[in-house]
Amino acid sequence: MTRHIPGIACGVAAATLAATPVLAEKADQLLDINGSLGRDAEYQLQQRGFAHVSTNKNDMGYVYSYWWDEGDDDCVRVEVYDGRVVSIVDSSEQDCGHHKGSDAATAVGVIAGAAILGALLTHKSNHHDDDRHYSDAADEQQYERGYTDGLHAAAYHNYDRSDAYSNGYSAGVRQRNANLSDHHGRGGYSQVAKFRDLKGVRASSGMDTLERRGFRQVDNFTSGNTRYSIQWRPQSRQCVQVTVADGRLYDLRDIGTHPKCR
Repeated sequence: MTRHIPGIACGVAAATLAATPVLAEKADQLLDINGSLGRDAEYQLQQRGFAHVSTNKNDMGYVYSYWWDEGDDDCVRVEVYDGRVVSIVDSSEQDCGHHKGSDAATAVGVIAGAAILGALLTHKSNHHDDDRHYSDAADEQQYERGYTDGLHAAAYHNYDRSDAYSNGYSAGVRQRNANLSDHHGRGGYSQVAKFRDLKGVRASSGMDTLERRGFRQVDNFTSGNTRYSIQWRPQSRQCVQVTVADGRLYDLRDIGTHPKCR
């Protein structure tokens, strides 16, 4: 079920609310928030002295929000899936736009000549495969350059042949796709049906939803444990390939044409 959850689950920066100053808590003292609805977690964090900094949603439907307590220089990351908190972990000051320590974040700021790191880095720790920023400042800078290029659909330009740039570019592309998940992939004025929002849902309910939106299956085949379904919507001439794995819609993409999409 889709829920409207400001700040944490919808990617909309919440306005800073006045809260009674309290002693900041580390993530291991916030575990009671796990499992709660996003809106309830947001209220609890504000009551405990945290202010919302930023939010991003990945292409698998997980939402990551970052919260900062100014009084204790404390940054935490809240992970939400399907409207509920699944984890709260400590995060680097860098993720909350601060760099008071002598860590790699500070070094990157020095290298780039930026006074405020938050104005320089656009990616967060959750964009890294291991959920950690590079300890090496030069690698972190290359990752950021790649991420920015991928995020804004710039040409891949890895002139240093850097693995960090390559990893960052891939992460930027994934985030761009997640940001555009509600886009139908077509321009012009013709009305089309949504389908990308069904990624990750259970196969049975996802297929039912596609049918309600005007799609009908015209072909299907299997490869190993993966099933592929070709869905056709005549009204908008959308030909969508649906990949089903582990009982869920793993991938949906408009393939344009297929012999049976007619």
